[in-house]
Amino acid sequence: MTGRHGPEGPTALLVIAKEPVPGRVKTRLTPPFSPHEAARLAEAALADTLRAVLDLPARRRTVVLDGRPGPWLPPGIDVLPQCAGGLDERIAAAFGAGTGPTLLIGMDTPQITHELLAPALGPDAWRDCDAWFGPAEDGGFWALGLAAPDPSLLRGVPMSVPETGAVQRARLTAAGLAVRDLAPLRDIDTADDAAHVAAAAPHGRFAAALARIPRARAHSNRSAAPEVRSR
Repeated sequence: MTGRHGPEGPTALLVIAKEPVPGRVKTRLTPPFSPHEAARLAEAALADTLRAVLDLPARRRTVVLDGRPGPWLPPGIDVLPQCAGGLDERIAAAFGAGTGPTLLIGMDTPQITHELLAPALGPDAWRDCDAWFGPAEDGGFWALGLAAPDPSLLRGVPMSVPETGAVQRARLTAAGLAVRDLAPLRDIDTADDAAHVAAAAPHGRFAAALARIPRARAHSNRSAAPEVRSR
């Protein structure tokens, strides 16, 4: 069955996100960007992510939000407030709020596509599979899917450190789950990350927002310039 926002599927989709408020989101982008520029980039990344989610097959689409909804939230996506606590507790609570196969992604990989997520969302996604894991290039993870959501699989995993992904995946396998992997992606923590992601999704709102920031163009030009060595 195909609805207004894409086909139904066996899996619920969650996007964990922060309201794009200056000084509260993407603080590692400042500098070189100002807090307002970083917030505009975060909003654009979130808008791209939610637009992609609307086109994906899912039985339900929800943004798990720290903050208040804004004009960036399109129709067809439910809102679930984040609980208090560390990121592991908030992700665990998001999984615990539902039942059945569930896939969670973050707001800072606006380069996601149907093709990237198709293996975890198709009709056979959970055949002989208990979990899906999408590793991030910085050592974290950008996607996590569970056939039977169990918050205990998340609680206590150290977040935002280089070993986050390895610890989380090991937690899944130690619980006896059959884990399949999605392609690795680069999320947005630094200005170099932003340039890389914009190049990977050049037609999205994120790339357009980055292109409108003069210092981003200057940073990209410096990154692309050949190194000059003195003799």
